[in-house]
Amino acid sequence: MKVIYEPKGRAREYSELACNLYNGCTHGCLYCYAPACMRTTAQKWHAKALPRPNVLQALEKDAIGLRGDSRHVLFSFLSDPYQPLERSERLTQHALQIVEKYQLNSQILTKGCADLIHQDIGLMKKARTKLGITLCFSDDSSRMHWEPEASTVDERITILKTAHKEGIFTWVSLEPVIKPDEALDVIHRLYPFVDFWKVGKLNHMKEYEQKVDWARFLFDAEALFVKLKANYYIKSDLRAYVVKQLN
Repeated sequence: MKVIYEPKGRAREYSELACNLYNGCTHGCLYCYAPACMRTTAQKWHAKALPRPNVLQALEKDAIGLRGDSRHVLFSFLSDPYQPLERSERLTQHALQIVEKYQLNSQILTKGCADLIHQDIGLMKKARTKLGITLCFSDDSSRMHWEPEASTVDERITILKTAHKEGIFTWVSLEPVIKPDEALDVIHRLYPFVDFWKVGKLNHMKEYEQKVDWARFLFDAEALFVKLKANYYIKSDLRAYVVKQLN
């Protein structure tokens, strides 16, 4: 069983390689795309998380075969690598030890348990892991509505500051943008501690998508990034949507 795979479509804009350590995710994010990908309901997907069977053994086998590969393995797309179950299972911690052992590049994408992330900062530094935090809101009341069981806005900001201070490459997934004013505020507040930004629109929720002036947001976001001399990437779905809106 291979557990390191090559993402396709929108996911490939984030990473050329990826590995999912858990099935299910208890953050309960309203915009989560994973249930549809896994052909299940949001209620079932968010009810509980489970370790993927024998995932660490399979990961080590894959890592041996990929030794020396320059691509980054992302943990993870379909479930958060630092959700509460990580407290007992430590799959993410062991996974980082494996990729470090076989000299693979890795990156994390999380909005999970802040205390667990802080505990692994030293390991991430040793493994040259790029730490990515999903952060779409500056107001925690918005976060509580859309991401009810995920870490708070302040916790995520503290993680980024700490990691940056430790010399870890930090990046922010500003996706999905739901409230443009808050997204721009996130950029204003965090740019000194973030090495790279990836920005994408909200998808598959037309009621909310249609409320956003995406052309205005894209213009404002890029102008702000340029002003702050920040490194960023605008995902293709956002650029394509804006072109379609303008034509």
